[in-house]
Amino acid sequence: MFFVDTLEFEGLGNRSYLAGGPRAAIVVDPQRDVDQVIAAAARRGVRIAYVVETHVHNDYVTGGLELARLTGARYLVPAAAHVSYARTPVADGDTVEVEARLALRAIATPGHTPHHTSYVLEEDGRAVAVFTGGSLLIGSVGRPDLVEPRLTEQLARAQHASAHRLADDLDDAVPVLPTHGFGSFCSSSQAEGEATTIGKERASNDVFTLEADAFVARTLAGLEDVPAYYAHMGPANATGPAPVDLTPPEPADAAQIAERLAAGEWVVDLRSRVAFAEGHVAGAFNFEGEGKLATYLAWLIPWGKPVTLLAETSAQIAAAQRELVRVGIDRPVAAATGEPSGWVPAGEQPAAFPRADFAGLAAARERGERMVVLDVRRDSERAKGQIEGSVHIPIHELHGRLGEVPAGTVWVHCAGGMRAAIAASLLDASGRRVVAVDDGFEAAVDAGLTVTRPVAGGGHVRAGLPTADGGEQGGRTV
Repeated sequence: MFFVDTLEFEGLGNRSYLAGGPRAAIVVDPQRDVDQVIAAAARRGVRIAYVVETHVHNDYVTGGLELARLTGARYLVPAAAHVSYARTPVADGDTVEVEARLALRAIATPGHTPHHTSYVLEEDGRAVAVFTGGSLLIGSVGRPDLVEPRLTEQLARAQHASAHRLADDLDDAVPVLPTHGFGSFCSSSQAEGEATTIGKERASNDVFTLEADAFVARTLAGLEDVPAYYAHMGPANATGPAPVDLTPPEPADAAQIAERLAAGEWVVDLRSRVAFAEGHVAGAFNFEGEGKLATYLAWLIPWGKPVTLLAETSAQIAAAQRELVRVGIDRPVAAATGEPSGWVPAGEQPAAFPRADFAGLAAARERGERMVVLDVRRDSERAKGQIEGSVHIPIHELHGRLGEVPAGTVWVHCAGGMRAAIAASLLDASGRRVVAVDDGFEAAVDAGLTVTRPVAGGGHVRAGLPTADGGEQGGRTV
């Protein structure tokens, strides 16, 4: 009897899989901190026989090479992927035996990348699951624009053909087990759901319900900005990632924190946005450890910039380290735990700024306060509704465009508060007076603020708030 265990990585919106039988197993698309999958295999009492990559990943650093080294497993990588390490190349139609009665069959599914490969798990010759990586996702497909801009349309068409090939090859009841699509920016669009099958996708996914030309047009029109750190992930995975070091960073005291800030290094406070607003080290940035830490810190930070982490506990530092190594931020240069009073030099007080909701913003406007309303959501979110008179700079562009924010107290908002908190910390560190709006955007209309929507040909129309897409990945408002 076969099994499939799912390892979820919510911060990046990805999944890895451990699957096999009573004695041997495969691991599909492992994250870089491989101790978790080794522990999962130990709990099952199985030997990891194969480590399998669906593609050279663009959104995280793989743990495949290290996992294969540690376990002695064969490392299966698509034959057309350009990598510089020894591996077992896999081509369309290749089959490996996991153990008696259980096999893994490769199906070429180009689209997310030119070499993308899906894998069908077969028991007694019958398909029981398909690992689709960045090909067929839940309600979507993997985005086709991460390899080379000139290939984007061609790869979008390949995605359509690959999805249809999977559907033609497999029964409707076969579970679809993708790597991306649970909040990952590798998904071409976001859809809700935790589980699916070939039949469910055939009935509802655009890749099946639309003809190729219409599917390509819709896919290309819906692509979001690519996180900046993606440019470093593919090359790291093709070269062969080094093992990770998750030992505690060097401790930093108040004087060392001040020195690192003065040197232009990044000091990142992992506490909640509420705690940060109430008191923090002046010049520090707030990336909540419980939010999409790896995605947004790696997206915003100048690549290679030294990072010092601040948190209430050493466990929070350790969790952040684990998140960050997955996107190539290997070692914080230092860390400190405790409270802001212990992170600032003697005799100094922590910095602070106010928080508010949209009702507070509306009241301040009514009082005639001089303010700037800054919207840090993505273009696609703003297109569905914006506060009249607001300035728009997406969060991932703000650090390089702080000089474009008009004079006045900045009331910064996003869809739910998390990105606004990051933006508020960036503005506060630059010396601006700031108010962080910690509220769901759907409350803006109820607060009496005018929400408008751009229309074709220029101008805006006033309207009630449109149906929200959740702001962040996975249907969550953050």
